[in-house]
Amino acid sequence: MRRSLGPLRHGLHPGRMRNVNRALVLQLLRRFQRLSRAEIARRSSLSEGTVSRIIATLIGEKLVVEQGAENSTGGRPGTRLELDDRHYRSIGVEIQNWETRVSTGSLNGRLLETTSLRTPAPVEAALDLIARECREFGAGISSDRLAGIGVSVRGVVDNETGTVIIGSQPNWSGARIGESLSERTGIPVRVENNVRAAALAEFNLGWSDLQNAHCLLYVRIDEGVGAGIVLQGSLLRGPHLAAGELGQMVVADSPGGGKQDRPGCLESLASNPGLCDVYADLSGAGRRTKSGESSARARLICHLAMNGEDAARQAVAQAARYLGIGLSNLVWVLDADAIVIDGVITEAWPLVAAAVQEEFPSGDEFSNFNNLLLRPSALGPDAPLIGAVQLPFATLFADGDGAGVSEGLQSGK
Repeated sequence: MRRSLGPLRHGLHPGRMRNVNRALVLQLLRRFQRLSRAEIARRSSLSEGTVSRIIATLIGEKLVVEQGAENSTGGRPGTRLELDDRHYRSIGVEIQNWETRVSTGSLNGRLLETTSLRTPAPVEAALDLIARECREFGAGISSDRLAGIGVSVRGVVDNETGTVIIGSQPNWSGARIGESLSERTGIPVRVENNVRAAALAEFNLGWSDLQNAHCLLYVRIDEGVGAGIVLQGSLLRGPHLAAGELGQMVVADSPGGGKQDRPGCLESLASNPGLCDVYADLSGAGRRTKSGESSARARLICHLAMNGEDAARQAVAQAARYLGIGLSNLVWVLDADAIVIDGVITEAWPLVAAAVQEEFPSGDEFSNFNNLLLRPSALGPDAPLIGAVQLPFATLFADGDGAGVSEGLQSGK
C-alpha cells in the first residue's frame, strides 16, 4: 500500500474542501518542484478548472510563481509552475547541547543566512540569546512576509505547547520554549523534537524516491540513537510523545563497548561514543570520555575505516551490525518501507549499508525487506535546521490554511 498525496476529501465542508485542495497542490509543487496545470490536475485528480482557480489564488498570494513554458509535444505548451521562494520567510533555530544555529529559511526549505552560537548553560540565558538573534534576523523581514519561528530541540517535546517535557540535559526539562521566545520576540513560535523535525525535512525535501513511502524511518546517530517515524505523511509521536526512542532498544546480552549502565541497548553499541569506545578497545588506544569530542572522533574512525584500517573497519562494522538488528526489529513492527540514516557514521556508508543489510532477512517470503529502501541522509547535518525553518509553514502544507501561518499569508499581501 502506498500513501496518497494529501488528505482524504470525501464529505468535507466546501470551505474545508478548498483548503484541502490548496494543500494538495502545494504538496505536489514541493515534491515535484515544477509542474504544469495539466500535470497538477492529472496527479491530484482535480479538474483543470479547479486547479486553474487554485493556482490563480496562490499566485495572487505569492505562494506560487510561473516559470516559463514546458517543452511541447504538439499543441500549446503549458506554463511551468513552482513554489514562489522569493517572498515568504521563516526563522529556524536548532538548539544543541553545545551549539545553537539560527537561520532564515524559504517556503521551499532553503537555508538563506545562518549563524552559529555557543549554547549558554543556563536555559534563560540561552533563550535570551536565541531571542536576540531571532529579532535581528526578523528586523530585516517585513511582518507580512515572516511566517514565524520554528525550533528543533533535543528531548521529549510537546509540540502543541512548545514545551520540553524531558530535556537531553536536566535543566531543559520543563522549558517552555515556544511561550518564552514568543514573548521575547513577538513572533509566533512552533517547537518540535530535533529528530522529528529532521525526519519531516528528509521526507518532504530529501530523496525523491522516498516521498511515496508509507512508513519512513529516519534514524539519527550522534551522542545517542533516535528515530523519527513518518507514517502516511505525518509524524508518529505516541501518547507520551516518546515514539522513536530507538536508542533504548535492547539488542545484545552485554554492552560490547559503550555505556555500562544500560548494557545491551542500541545507544551503548551504535552511538558515536559507543563506536569510539569499541575502536579504542580494538586499537589499544584506550578510552577517552571527554564530552563533545565523540563526533569528531567518530568521523576520524569512519575515514580510517574507508582507508582500510582494520580496527576502524571492525568498529564501524560492529556498530552498524547492532544498528541493523535494531532497524530490523522496527521494520518487522511497523512494516516500514524506507529508512534514512543520518550521522557521521554515514561517511563510511558502503561499510555501514552492507553491515546493516546483512541483518535483514532475505528470500521471496520477506517482501517487506526485499523492497525496503535504505539511504544515507540527503540533507546531512542541516536536516534538523531545515526541519525547523519548515515548521512555520507546516499548517499551510498540511491543510492549506494560510491563516494559520501568518497574517501575511492570511491576507495574501
